[in-house]
Amino acid sequence: MEKKKLSLPVQIFIALVGGVVVGLICYFTGTADFTEKYLKPFGTIFVNLLKFIVVPVVLLSMIDGIISMGDMKKVGSVGWKTVAYFLVTTAIACVIGLVFANIFNGAGWFPQGMVLAEGETWGGASSANFMDTLVGIFPSNMWQAFSSANMLQVIVIALFLGGSILAAGEKAKLCKDIVSSFYAVIEKLMGFIISLSPIGVFTMMAWVVATKGAEILGSLALVLLCAYIGYIVHAVLVYSLSAKIFANINPITFFKKAAAAMIFAFTSTSSAATLPVSKECADELGCESDVSAFVLPLGSTINMDGTAIYQCVATVFLASLCGMNLTLGQMVTVVVTATLASIGTAGVSGAGMIMLAMVLEAMGIPVDMIMIIYGIDRLFDMGRTCLNVTGDISCACCVTKWEAKKNLVSK
Repeated sequence: MEKKKLSLPVQIFIALVGGVVVGLICYFTGTADFTEKYLKPFGTIFVNLLKFIVVPVVLLSMIDGIISMGDMKKVGSVGWKTVAYFLVTTAIACVIGLVFANIFNGAGWFPQGMVLAEGETWGGASSANFMDTLVGIFPSNMWQAFSSANMLQVIVIALFLGGSILAAGEKAKLCKDIVSSFYAVIEKLMGFIISLSPIGVFTMMAWVVATKGAEILGSLALVLLCAYIGYIVHAVLVYSLSAKIFANINPITFFKKAAAAMIFAFTSTSSAATLPVSKECADELGCESDVSAFVLPLGSTINMDGTAIYQCVATVFLASLCGMNLTLGQMVTVVVTATLASIGTAGVSGAGMIMLAMVLEAMGIPVDMIMIIYGIDRLFDMGRTCLNVTGDISCACCVTKWEAKKNLVSK
């Protein structure tokens, strides 16, 4: 009898557990260097392959998705629904993050008045504002946008090219065929890279656990716990309710079928790199292929619910360390700033740290304070990326249902 092959989610889960076990063994035996030298390089190779495939996947999948819609009105309809969904859920995420951060702070679990050690600074902070982000999404050089993997610019290019091909009608038939042909090749390549994901998950998880475990101490453990409670509550309440109410999908079914993407996002800390897996999960949940091809790449750049929760929790925590208590007005400013900042957060590992600098600057909190939580940022990043990707899939399901209902009414 032919042996039944394990499904990809099962393989990924086994790799995740195996990575944790190996990481813990190396951590407690003091051999974390082993994971750094001999395991992490394989994870890096895998992540490099993902980064290599991300730009062509986003560009071609979005253009193909727009072309396959065959109607500019549908592109606009899907677009505004997607952006509205992301903005609303991100604002809710900010509120959830602030509520739990204030509960922890009010209970005295965040230390008050602590300052940086003398001479300790963080030079990686950079200020940003919404208008700079707005201007920055429109490329002056298409090839530079591709080579630098500027995902916001790649998405704008895809929207313009896809819309123009659609508007050109019959004259653009050759372009349509070329895009479809290239996308078919990229999908095959994408499938091969995805099949290697258990290796990437195992090696990266082993390295993270072995090297970062010792840093989860005291108040850092509490702020990490606060953020993860926010992640879980947002996923269970917002995504479960939206999946049930808007997409008529049982919450258990939703999370079960989205599990592969969630685990992969958790370990890779890159919503852009998780796109291929997210697409498979969304399709399995019954999303229209053209809708998911449009929503997911857009979501990997502008949907940052996990990042918003992290920014709010980190802001309250760092304000507490400076001896500051945020007023209600300041908290509203945090919600607005974090929501707008999330739009400009790239779907790559660690990008949320730069956006946090923007929020802290708006609050008048010394940006150098980021150094305190910088050491365990990857642990925050794992949870927030997992939440971001779950939100992308949830949005794709909801938009698919809304479009189906609209089409029924119009008929």
